[in-house]
Amino acid sequence: MNGKIDLTKAKLTALHTSAEQMTIDGETVLRVVKTEKLHEYDTNSYVKVEGTDFRNGAIEVDVCSRLLPDAPDLSRGFIGIAFRIAEGNDRFESFYIRPTNGRCDDPERKKHAVQYFSFPKYTFSYFRENGISEYEAPADIGLDEWIRIRAEIHGYSGQFFVNGTPVLTVHDMKLGEFAHGAVGLFVDIGTEGFFRNLKINCENGGKDNGTV
Repeated sequence: MNGKIDLTKAKLTALHTSAEQMTIDGETVLRVVKTEKLHEYDTNSYVKVEGTDFRNGAIEVDVCSRLLPDAPDLSRGFIGIAFRIAEGNDRFESFYIRPTNGRCDDPERKKHAVQYFSFPKYTFSYFRENGISEYEAPADIGLDEWIRIRAEIHGYSGQFFVNGTPVLTVHDMKLGEFAHGAVGLFVDIGTEGFFRNLKINCENGGKDNGTV
């Protein structure tokens, strides 16, 4: 599966989430909400796009995030993509955003608007507890607005874009240069997430490089 993905027709598997089609401003989008592990951060909570097997290339999607009425105080509107998802859903990498941090008055929180992490070991909690800051970055984003996010992945390296602007580069992707697997649409605690216009462009070279 390569190119633009029609989320109204794609086969989707919801993991620790619920997913449904709904209409916003006359357009059909995918709504995703976390339904399990509700108070755990950086979990394997995503909607997996079946038939994808991505190693290197680019993934981009429009996302819009709102806070649920019962969202915990530390909710930030977490929303993004999961990629290189292993068959057992026990390993993957992710690039996501925290829209509430993008324009807040706290300069420290502003630094944490964008995040890379790798499940299960290299979560944002692991990075914070060990004083590791190079996997986060600021971005001019907010809640309840459509934001275009893009990940360009090549072996160990990943470059991440928000609304066309490069915001974060990672040179040591934690699953390694040969990791590959499915693509997913990621949300975390307290988020009502919406997705549209998913595109997956895989580099050539066989299944391990993401072509199906």
